[in-house]
Amino acid sequence: MRGYTVATAAVALGVGPKWVDNTLSHYRVPGVYQSRQGIARRLTAESVLVLEIALRLMRSLSIPLHAALEISSVIANDAASTYSAGECSLRIDVASVRTATERALAEAVEFAPAPRRGRPSMKNSNRG
Repeated sequence: MRGYTVATAAVALGVGPKWVDNTLSHYRVPGVYQSRQGIARRLTAESVLVLEIALRLMRSLSIPLHAALEISSVIANDAASTYSAGECSLRIDVASVRTATERALAEAVEFAPAPRRGRPSMKNSNRG
């Protein structure tokens, strides 16, 4: 299973990496792997799909982020692609959103900045 960086997910979603990072810091999104401080988070295609559905709900229905993430987590894993609450139900064409998200991820892998690895060189540090 492929893992994507926060930067790659941000490019695919059309948002800034800070939005993705802050969202993942404040809310639990299924499919996001992080081990400890200093280790970059890895997102699965499913977690990026959850974020994409949440963004669409926020933009089209003005749903707050926490509620949009709750709904999108249920809908992304539901074969029927519906979310019901009382007498109301919401249906999303998850298959088409998934296809669009996978295409955006494939393109984002080409354009997203590669994370730096290793220790910074001495000439780039702030040491005197």
